[in-house]
Amino acid sequence: MADQNHSADLPKEIASAIREAIVTGQLIVDERLPSETELSETFSVSRPTVREALKRLAAQNLIRTKRGATGGAFVNRLSFEEARGDLITTSTLLLSMNEVDFDTACEARFTLERACAALSAQRRTPDHLATMRAEITRQSQAGLSDESFCASDVAFHRAFVDAAHNPVLSWQLAAAVEAIEPLMNMITYTQRDRTQVIDLHTEIANAVERRDGLAADRALQRLSSYTQDLARKAMAQRKAR
Repeated sequence: MADQNHSADLPKEIASAIREAIVTGQLIVDERLPSETELSETFSVSRPTVREALKRLAAQNLIRTKRGATGGAFVNRLSFEEARGDLITTSTLLLSMNEVDFDTACEARFTLERACAALSAQRRTPDHLATMRAEITRQSQAGLSDESFCASDVAFHRAFVDAAHNPVLSWQLAAAVEAIEPLMNMITYTQRDRTQVIDLHTEIANAVERRDGLAADRALQRLSSYTQDLARKAMAQRKAR
């Protein structure tokens, strides 16, 4: 069957139409999609075109496929954890490809995280505090590599954000903490005084333990200013070479 529509990207258009049906609730979780034959007739396209559209939806975790007599394509229940990885990857690519300047990235990253300060201080659990303290201890280890220090830095802030107990905020901030933060670390690590970072992390953890959101916010603001100062020094050194 030849495609009657001569659009340059039919699979994309079909995938968008099905995605819209899922988003608006026309197709609900676990509902079976029409067969490839039915979809090809609905959209007046060939079955290979439909198959490509379904592959795109599966790649986005919006549908899952099952073989056999009771098989077919079904609407998937997308979780925040599953979506987190896609968001981090997309955000990292956007930042690198569009060459977002450091101050813009730093401003976005800390402004978003500071929005969690009050909630994290109010809702934190012993587990969140334990993770934050463990990462501070890890950061204090002699001989810790820059790569490991950066990973611990991300883990500390991830625990702080997750302490807000708001899955939407945690998902939104995944890009800030796990995409922007590593890029910032790449620029600032040569100038960074680990002791100062650890001291600020300790201030944040202490404030969260006291349930003092305002103090946590102030410590984050100081960390933001310190990070921007580091970047300016690093960039000045690069220009001087």
